[in-house]
Amino acid sequence: MDRVPAANGLSFRLGFTGHSGHLTVEPLPPVDRPNRLHDLPNFVLPPAFPEETPETIKEYVKEKHLLPRLDEDIFSPQNAGRQWEFDWFDRTEIQPEPSIPRSVIVPSWEVPFRRKKNGSDSQRWEPQSVEGLCSFGTVIIISELDLMNQDLSVLVLWVDVSEVVLETQDSGALPRIVGPAKDFVRGSINSRPFRPGGLDNADSLGKIYPDGACNGEWARGLLHGEAALILPPGFKDGPDLGNLKAHPLRWEVYENLTVERRAPDARLNELSVQFDDLFKKAWEDDVKISEEDGNVSGPEDQLELPNESFQTETEVELVAVVDAFKKEPSILDEILTVESAESTSRSGDTDTGQRQNKEAVVWAVTGSTDEIIERFPELVPDMALDFPFELDPFQKEAIFYLERGKSVFVAAHTSAGKTVVAEYAFALASKHCTRAVYTAPIKTISNQKYRDFCGKFDVGLLTGDVSLRPEASCLIMTTEILRSMLYRGADIIRDIEWVIFDEVHYVNDVERGVVWEEVIIMLPRHINFVLLSATVPNTIEFADWIGRTKEKEIRVTGTTKRPVPLEHCLFYSGELYKICENEKMIPQGLKAAKDLHKIKNSPTVSGSGSYSGSSVANERAKRHESFFHAKQNKHAASQNAVNFSGANRGTQRGTSNNWGSRRSEASIWLSLINKLSKKSLLPVVIFCFSKNRCDKSADNLTGTDLTTSTEKSEIRVFCDKAFSRLKGSDRNLPQVVRVQGLLRRGIGVHHAGLLPIVKEVVEMLFCRGVVKILFSTETFAMGVNAPARTVVFDSLRKFDGKEFRQLLPGEYTQMAGRAGRRGLDKIGTVVVLCRDEIPEEKDLKHVIVGSATRLESQFRLTYIMILHLLRVEELRVEDMLKRSFAEFHAQKKLPEQQQLLMRKLAQPKKIVECIKGEPAIEDYYVMYSEAEKHSNMIIEAVMLSPASQQYLSPGRVVIVKSQLAQNHLLGAIVKTPSANYKQYLVLVLTPELPSILTSQSDSKDKKDVDFQVLVPKSRRGLQDEYCSTVTSRKGSGTVNIKLPYCGSVSGVSYEVREVGNNEFLSICNKKIKIDQVRLLEEGSAGAFSSTVQQLSSLKSDGNKYPPALDPVKDLKLKNPDVVEVYYRWTNLLQKMSESKCHGCVKLEENIKLARELKRYKEEVNDLKFQMSDEALQQMPDFQGRIDVLKEIGCIDADLVVQLKGRVACEMNSGEELICTECLFENQLNDLEPEEAVAIMSAFVFQQRNTSEPSLTTRLAQAKKRLCDTAIRLGKLQAEFKVQVDPEEYARDNLKFGLVEVVYEWAKGTPFADICELTDVPEGMIVRTIVRLDETCREFRNAAAIMGNSALHKKMETASNAIKRDIVFAASLYITGV
Repeated sequence: MDRVPAANGLSFRLGFTGHSGHLTVEPLPPVDRPNRLHDLPNFVLPPAFPEETPETIKEYVKEKHLLPRLDEDIFSPQNAGRQWEFDWFDRTEIQPEPSIPRSVIVPSWEVPFRRKKNGSDSQRWEPQSVEGLCSFGTVIIISELDLMNQDLSVLVLWVDVSEVVLETQDSGALPRIVGPAKDFVRGSINSRPFRPGGLDNADSLGKIYPDGACNGEWARGLLHGEAALILPPGFKDGPDLGNLKAHPLRWEVYENLTVERRAPDARLNELSVQFDDLFKKAWEDDVKISEEDGNVSGPEDQLELPNESFQTETEVELVAVVDAFKKEPSILDEILTVESAESTSRSGDTDTGQRQNKEAVVWAVTGSTDEIIERFPELVPDMALDFPFELDPFQKEAIFYLERGKSVFVAAHTSAGKTVVAEYAFALASKHCTRAVYTAPIKTISNQKYRDFCGKFDVGLLTGDVSLRPEASCLIMTTEILRSMLYRGADIIRDIEWVIFDEVHYVNDVERGVVWEEVIIMLPRHINFVLLSATVPNTIEFADWIGRTKEKEIRVTGTTKRPVPLEHCLFYSGELYKICENEKMIPQGLKAAKDLHKIKNSPTVSGSGSYSGSSVANERAKRHESFFHAKQNKHAASQNAVNFSGANRGTQRGTSNNWGSRRSEASIWLSLINKLSKKSLLPVVIFCFSKNRCDKSADNLTGTDLTTSTEKSEIRVFCDKAFSRLKGSDRNLPQVVRVQGLLRRGIGVHHAGLLPIVKEVVEMLFCRGVVKILFSTETFAMGVNAPARTVVFDSLRKFDGKEFRQLLPGEYTQMAGRAGRRGLDKIGTVVVLCRDEIPEEKDLKHVIVGSATRLESQFRLTYIMILHLLRVEELRVEDMLKRSFAEFHAQKKLPEQQQLLMRKLAQPKKIVECIKGEPAIEDYYVMYSEAEKHSNMIIEAVMLSPASQQYLSPGRVVIVKSQLAQNHLLGAIVKTPSANYKQYLVLVLTPELPSILTSQSDSKDKKDVDFQVLVPKSRRGLQDEYCSTVTSRKGSGTVNIKLPYCGSVSGVSYEVREVGNNEFLSICNKKIKIDQVRLLEEGSAGAFSSTVQQLSSLKSDGNKYPPALDPVKDLKLKNPDVVEVYYRWTNLLQKMSESKCHGCVKLEENIKLARELKRYKEEVNDLKFQMSDEALQQMPDFQGRIDVLKEIGCIDADLVVQLKGRVACEMNSGEELICTECLFENQLNDLEPEEAVAIMSAFVFQQRNTSEPSLTTRLAQAKKRLCDTAIRLGKLQAEFKVQVDPEEYARDNLKFGLVEVVYEWAKGTPFADICELTDVPEGMIVRTIVRLDETCREFRNAAAIMGNSALHKKMETASNAIKRDIVFAASLYITGV
């Protein structure tokens, strides 16, 4: 801007600053002129503090250097490895303080000659204070310029420091560029999302370094002769360094303990003892004692002298020698560091982001509210919004924490006043010049809240088809819109201060609950939460997950008290029986109803009938389910009005009984309405769990008229105004005419099959009180805030899309909460309608007073989520998975698992001592463990089989288990089982002489075990009798040797012992000669020598055993699995026998040690796995989906999103893969705009069972192409282990029921005519076409990315063709009536 001349030549310029464009006045250097004495000097910054004096300097030196004080960096609990024994901060009760305005007070600077004198001798200047309010993240500069006196007087700058700290952060390392104005609200696929809060410490958000780049390993490797690092992170190729050859060099780092380098301060203080030294000595002595008590010792326990507290520097020497010594950091130090981090005091301020361990913080905070309630006017003196009524305690508590900038979770019953908290958040956003976002799960709630808030705040509305005043400070939108804004990096996110989540319990929804979790995880750090939910059992758990994920303190408040108490009744045979009041069951009422039921049914029914399990009930349930599938055709004239409850299931026998059933239904409804009217219990909402059921029930009340003439006039005028926006033919639609007729009689119908404008008329008239009876589905309880005097349940069973089941307690509570109007009714009435049967007490108790459904994660991976996160290198899908509610408990245990892992790693490792050289016990134990797995099968299927028993005869060579170690021994059967001996007697070769032989022959243990030693011939005496000839006499069969009988022949030890059937490991194909008489009766040493020699000859090849019997030829095994295991078993035995560990004297000891080592490794590996990303529940699904995206070309091998992937990111309405393949296969190119939009309706239509549409040839071909594409994608996903059935995948994502309807509508056919083409309700048709317009917009954006101008124009034409008449009639909530 050009220079502006002012008086006396003083120049300045005007500029803009801040996001809002505040004007600033900035002085300019003076121009050159002859007399410089009168020139204004260059701008001098004002002093921040008064002039220093000797007194102030002396005070500063005394405070800084002379007073004794501990060094906070050295004497902290973290460095000492322990915590203060008495935590004063946890014991203190901090009194709540009043909320303060968001401003700061700064000194204003004045030139010296204009300063006011304060009359003191020192003439010390006291600066004046200036206070100002701060907008969110805005810097305000105020300048005063005295043009006459040439004095620059004031420069004031203030900023809300907390908001500067918590401003929106970019997700990448580079600064984020603000997008164009057209993308300010919705964002763009080219914009990066903001960094989610709570991911500040995630591995994915920092710069990506190569392995070893941070710890110096790259330098070590380079000096060792390894290749240089030339490949930067994220690059495919690096620079060409030419012929850079590696050179051999080895180096090590040694710590020279003989050289001590001390700082100059240490030398000066060597002879003096300071207070710090004494305190540190006492501190570390205390630490040492406490650690010794806990059996923990560390290197810091070595303090001897005060001057040793100073850290010495070690000399580092490079020595080209072999590896001799490596000093590793003590793992014990890491354990103490982790423990001390966890034991740090818990501060109330959780937004600092500098905690060493966030797991030690209690994120979901609940506390006493008595003081807040008593001092509320004092604590919140300047409320942002005044309410004309007294606030409830939970409302005051929530408002108090909102004023302090905290996030809150409010759990209360329906109509308890949770909206007050949302309104106050809106008011705070308006006061702070920021934005607040209100999200709702249902579009109806968004429209209604827009109408409710319009008169109070600056409100805008953003839904899939409506965008009203997006620049407003208070925005109402669906959760899907907010998710899209977060993924697309909308710049409006910077300005948001509050996000209000209404109906948080909707997170349990299977289809859309994942959206809530995505939004909560993706919200940036500076945004606070206001969570509104019905009462759920795990409120604290859910709030803790949010707080831990976002690193924010969540204040949990609410109430379990209903503003209007409820009473629950049964309606049976024209009477009401009270069964529950104040959440306490009344058994007398239920008993009276059952007694009446028995009296009425005694002639035909032997018992009262079971509510849930009788055969009659099961038969009726089958007829009920068949009726549900048949009821989809609304034009079927023979449908029967069958009740959906377990209490009544009528019969259906032809057309003659149909009229009688309807008359019975009408009489039941009439008696109920008369009863409620007499007791002044109107208006009433009757919940039926079927659209068809609602219409049939309303039509049954043909003679009921509940409105006065005044009310009829009001209804007529309101309907005329509401439907006047429709053109003539649409005003005469059958549904519009029928609903108006019902409304004039005070009867309404509300379900998804109604036209949107008709539903809004019904809702508004019901809120006015002129509609007395409303038949509705359960969506009315979720989407409309319209309480009634009474709620009636037509059924306690519902069809949830898969099966018939009873209502859950949470569903019953949600709908029953509509009973009782606050301020009008003292009590609300809930009625359960009974017809033929009375529910069981346990079922009623479970539904009425049972615990509500817990909030559970419905998180699942989607392709569009993966692609959005892969667009930004700094955001990982693994981080999203870790922070989902499903992984909450696993992630919460990570610090504990980390400590356990470090403790295990710190344990001293046991070493296997091998007496035969290099230890091989680990390999041997692996074989032994594998053999143990098959032992039971081999023993049961092989060794105990009749075929193997015939081979177990005397002389058969066998392999048996060892009794002393995990070993197996070679032996021969000496005697088979008999009357005296139930087991086999086997002579086995033992690996060594028994330990008893190592002692003297006269040992005391000699009497316990018989043994015999065969001495060489040269040393034999006359008393030694050795005879190798077989005796001719027949033995008596007795055993004269004492078992176990041990001996040794030529250094080979043997033993005769009893062996059971389950101790045989293998039966060999060899057999030796056995002399039972001489072995067992005479105990001849020669016989034992001969037998041992025969067995030893079989081991001529070392430790190998003779081959085992053939499993097929010899043992007659027929099961191929058993045969395979048998071969594996025998091979393991052979390998074990070849090992040097086989027969070792220390085998048993080493086996135990190997088992411990293996268990230790398994525990360590298991802990490492649980702490890794691979342990995430959905990691296999993620890997499979990544492979699918690579296969179809959405991403490349380096996970970089390609053009097809960017197109897929635009697809929010339909299945992203099918839509993307449809575009890239040019399936819409040969279709006209009307045909293209008709075939695209398959992406958004949701109803399964419909009548078959009549399609043209081109539409039929397009349908076949699309189905083939979907099946191909389904097969591809199944191939990569994604849990998808190809046929079901195609059916779920492509529904062609409205192709003909949309085609005719795009061609200009009136709405009344297209309704005759299908059995789909009118409301579903309108909803599908409205969503189809959003799909056209997405395809248009995708065509722009692809560069397909023809498709872009075609989608624009198709969108204009369907946007007309009643389908796109404006909402009454938005435009008013």
